[in-house]
Amino acid sequence: MSVLVIGAGELGRAVIHALSKRVSHDPPRPSITVMLRPTSTNNPSKSKDRELNELDHLGVVTISGDIEAYSVDALAQIFRSFDTIISCTGFSAGPGSQLKLAHAVLAAGTRRYFPWQFGIDYDIIGPDAAGGIFREQCKVRELLRAQKRTRWTIVSTGMFTSFLLEPSFGVVDVMSGENGKAPRAIVRALGSWDNAVTVTQPEDIGTVVAELVTNEASLPQGGVVFTAGGTISYEWLARLLEKILVYNVTREEWTVPQLVMALAREPGNQIAKYRLVFSMGRGVTWDRSITINQQLNIPTADPEQWLTDTLTQKIQGLV
Repeated sequence: MSVLVIGAGELGRAVIHALSKRVSHDPPRPSITVMLRPTSTNNPSKSKDRELNELDHLGVVTISGDIEAYSVDALAQIFRSFDTIISCTGFSAGPGSQLKLAHAVLAAGTRRYFPWQFGIDYDIIGPDAAGGIFREQCKVRELLRAQKRTRWTIVSTGMFTSFLLEPSFGVVDVMSGENGKAPRAIVRALGSWDNAVTVTQPEDIGTVVAELVTNEASLPQGGVVFTAGGTISYEWLARLLEKILVYNVTREEWTVPQLVMALAREPGNQIAKYRLVFSMGRGVTWDRSITINQQLNIPTADPEQWLTDTLTQKIQGLV
């Protein structure tokens, strides 16, 4: 078995590490290759050079490939050497990249494909929500469902837990207090305080993907599976911050009409589109009982513990 992981960002590294742990115990050992941008391999920065050395230590082969610049045929030529392809590039590769990768995978006749769909339930959200932010993801699903040669699996993970604290997302702002006062925070609810979101840690996603890659019996013939570390509401998140900061927390509710107006003012703002999608509360949560990690008894991290530890560390750094 030969596995190609496209991209080595937060999720790509998690998948690679989980695969390297799994495959070493499963003879014959599958080979793992990661495809990176040419700029990452030809003239790496110091941090990227450390990452390359780490990959080499894990026995991972590195190749270069430019998704944006290469044609579908050129990508397919690369992909023909691999039995399984896992796209971990995210949206950083640019508009159209996920659809191009799917076409290249099918042109290559790849046996198994895990597309970049590590997020919310695009079938429920649909192609037109929030200015069509997930239209390309829906087209990828249509393309894969229209064929039978390549066995594909979409892993819906909900939001990466860390994205809740992403400053640009704006749900949680932690800041130092003025004039020597204690740190404080603002928590913003998207839609309402009762709205919730399912979250999963990238490390847990990597473990699930590694299990599905190395244990084909656990895979559906072609379809969508779900993961979940937990599902949390914005009310729960605000109470967690209040517990850590002893109620030195300001609450703001960003309603759906407010977020619709914000997007109308900046129709090209991707973060504004994300906020609107999550504020509507559709396709962003699911019950843990339906998840593949529950069905396969794969433990996942408790989001409360991770958020508590991360927020506490962040707040201590402001004191």
